[in-house]
Parts: sequence; structure tokens; C-alpha cells
Amino acid sequence: MNKTLHDFTVETLMGDSFDLSSLAGKKVMVVNTASECGLTPQYEQLQELYNEYGGEKFEIIGFPSNDFAGQEPGSNEEIASFCQKNYGVTFPMMTKVAVKGDNIHPVYAWLTQKAQNGVSDYEVKWNFHKFLIDEKGNLVKEIQPQTLPIDEEIINWLSE
Repeated sequence: MNKTLHDFTVETLMGDSFDLSSLAGKKVMVVNTASECGLTPQYEQLQELYNEYGGEKFEIIGFPSNDFAGQEPGSNEEIASFCQKNYGVTFPMMTKVAVKGDNIHPVYAWLTQKAQNGVSDYEVKWNFHKFLIDEKGNLVKEIQPQTLPIDEEIINWLSE
């Protein structure tokens, strides 16, 4: 039997435990973020999406990662400050993790390996790669990094 997103517990930027089973009944977007990337302005649209759809039916979970060109060099505290000061981020941000390679975080191993997610093998190619998860914690699909968070495909999925 394949795992779901709800089988994982992660750590927030503030060091608190975050049980992803608390998201049961919500659609979720998991996105790897970085503070010094050309795509960093997507934080603004992620927050816009969260303001519009977040709450009882939808959640965004951000995972800062330094896996691509060293574009997230900051500490958890620096990342939290950056997100708040520059983009007013209010959606949950997790501790910095590896999204590929030997030290891949268990959530990203699940997201990228068909043997675990039951859907497909995916490769996180850059910052702001998005994964959409349904209300039961099952992976639905990936969205490429360059696709904006307020893209019609994402809005349509949220409106289903």
C-alpha cells in the first residue's frame, strides 16, 4: 500500500512539529522555495493564491531548499524573516530540506518516487517546483517551476 502525504510529520521553520495528517480533507500544494532565485517573486503569487483559497479547503506547504545553485543559503530564521518582510508569507513554511540527492527529505522521496507515491517518478528540476495533493493525501500531479502559482491549471484544480 502506498503512503500518502498524511503519513509524514515535518518540522516548521520555527522548529515545531507539523503533522501533515492535520491536512486531511484539504487540497495541498507542496512547493520547494528559495530566497535568491529568479523565480523567488512567485512567493507573491503563492501568497495571493493562499489569501484567495487557503483555509478550510486548501493549504500551501513551502519547503526551502538550497539544492539549486546555492539559492537558499540562509538559516531558518533568515528565511522566515525574508518571507515575512518581502512577501508577507502566512502559509506554513518548513525547515530547509534537500529535495533531491542522497539526503532527500522523506516527503520529497515520496513525492518523486512512484514506488512510494503510486503515481509517477518525478524529478525536482529547480526551485518552485509544485506538487498537487488531493484531500486524501494522494499525489495528483506536478507543476513545473516556471508555471506561476496562479496559473489557470492550478486555479481550475482548486475549483474542482
